[in-house]
Amino acid sequence: MLKLKDIDTAPPKDANKEEAKKQLKKLAERLELQQELLYANKKYSLLIILQGVDAAGKDGTIKQVFSSINPQGCNVKSFGVPSADEAAHEFMWRAYQQFPAKGMIQIFNRSYYEAILVTTVEKLSSPAKNKSRMRFINHLEEYLEESNTIILKFYLHVSAEEQMARIERRLSNERKKWKYDPSDVRDAGKRDKYLAVYEKVFTECNVVPWIIVPADAKWYRNLVVAETIVETLESLKLKFPGHSTQQPDSGQ
Repeated sequence: MLKLKDIDTAPPKDANKEEAKKQLKKLAERLELQQELLYANKKYSLLIILQGVDAAGKDGTIKQVFSSINPQGCNVKSFGVPSADEAAHEFMWRAYQQFPAKGMIQIFNRSYYEAILVTTVEKLSSPAKNKSRMRFINHLEEYLEESNTIILKFYLHVSAEEQMARIERRLSNERKKWKYDPSDVRDAGKRDKYLAVYEKVFTECNVVPWIIVPADAKWYRNLVVAETIVETLESLKLKFPGHSTQQPDSGQ
């Protein structure tokens, strides 16, 4: 089984911050084009799942990586604590209508995986039930991909030290203080338990493989995510569709 403690949270030693920023700017231009092609063709959709412990940088990744694209072709759904109505349904119910239509990019800030992570750590459901949920997720993600929904699952891997530093900075920054929640510190204390569940998820829910992103350095995190998305979309080799020559149906 994969062990997160064996995977570095820092960028490779040969990574260069200034060069990475230049690459990210070029990637933004390529992503803008690929998103337009995706939207115009309406053959594929793209589902991006961002997971990670509190303060891993999910919000920042969305802001920095997707700043260049047309908002008409992209949606973001944040998965927080389920509402009373959501909790009254089975665990995937709140995700169903959020899956992307053809031509669209859908970003999940957290996702249906929270129904495994939180319930395991907080002992809200049995191991057997969560194992069943993981089997269901595998079948669902396999079906989505067979239906031309491309899925990219990113785990933003941040160190314990960097995680706590970011949580503490929220209190001293007026623009980020609203994001602070006392539960963040409490959950950070359960970090090892969450990581253990993530490791199990990486092993059990791997029909669509996970991409583990070193996330201590925001510039490197953004580069890896952007590069992966752009290269995935470019591999589709989409072209702008021509004007249809088919005559409209007269209705007769």
